Amino acid sequence: LGDRITRTVLSLSGDPPVLCIHCIDPDWASYKLGVFVCLNCSGVHRNLSNISRVKSIRLDFWDDELVKVMNGSLTFMKTNGNATGRAIYEKAVPAFYYRPQQEDCLRRRNNVHFFGSIPGFYEGMLWKKGKEKGQFQRRKFVLSEKEFTLVYYNKEDPSKGPKALISIKDVNVTFQPEKIGHAHGLQITYQKDSHTRSIFVYHESGEEIVNWFNAIRAARFAYLKTAYPTGSDKELRTRITRNYLKEGYMEKTGPMQKETFKKRWFILDSQDRKLLYFKSQLDAEELGVVFIGTETNGYSVSECIPKRTRGNRWRCGVTVDTPDRQFVFMCEQEREQREWVEALREVISKPMQPQDYTSKSHVTSIHTTGDS
Repeated sequence: LGDRITRTVLSLSGDPPVLCIHCIDPDWASYKLGVFVCLNCSGVHRNLSNISRVKSIRLDFWDDELVKVMNGSLTFMKTNGNATGRAIYEKAVPAFYYRPQQEDCLRRRNNVHFFGSIPGFYEGMLWKKGKEKGQFQRRKFVLSEKEFTLVYYNKEDPSKGPKALISIKDVNVTFQPEKIGHAHGLQITYQKDSHTRSIFVYHESGEEIVNWFNAIRAARFAYLKTAYPTGSDKELRTRITRNYLKEGYMEKTGPMQKETFKKRWFILDSQDRKLLYFKSQLDAEELGVVFIGTETNGYSVSECIPKRTRGNRWRCGVTVDTPDRQFVFMCEQEREQREWVEALREVISKPMQPQDYTSKSHVTSIHTTGDS
């Protein structure tokens, strides 16, 4: 009987509609909730034993004792599947709340936090990376949904005034544990004087950093509702915050393609159609920006072998053609070369939106501070 249950569960997990959020390979099942989950998410469910109990579909034995428990769950799985499970368990999820994607599972499995009422005002201490020396220091941050601002202070005494007052209008926030070197790290970016500025912060508590992440998203969503009153929650949700399409090091040469190649950290922001490059991955401000338009507007990307490779150490080339000039980048490995080409082609294939033309005009006016 246990083998029969195992075979039944295994057959159900192979149905096309079955997904663990947006994860692949849902080889585990919660026999209390009647849903399938992947390996990484099963670790989260295991820590929620009062709510969910999980077993491996392939490795664990589904004994007779579980048959009674699974009867209702199996009926639910067979009739509805995970899609209905999401409709039930995520029914009250606020529109601003970030829904984990496949790449997030391992990254934030220890940062699980039940959503609740995020206040319109949030403040606390975060460890912030200094711009000059690069050391992390405790700084007070204050988020106001009413004012649509994020403020931080260099001193704990707020009477001395804020170090920076950031408008929520252009803020983006992403989890960056690997880049920052801390499991609970965030990168907060915003626009200042036509440049993209970055703040790198972390907190000792995973729950607290997730609270900050969701509080910023809540403020962003409130701003978007004000700025675009006719927009639906579904439309606005995609613009609250975004993960960058691709990040990593490449070598870059200058406009004449005779200049020495220099190693730079690149970020591809598909929403703003920008390829930003930095001297290092934790720089506060970019050295330069390449706008990525569409093929009909004269943009293309391809693999290449540069004619001149002065000073470069890497051999896998990527050429980005724009109406103004040709950019040549070098990747260390062929896999990275393919990933960059695919990511750039994805952006080029997207139709231009009205706001993209404004973004393009801002990019062309940016001075690249000697690293063109």
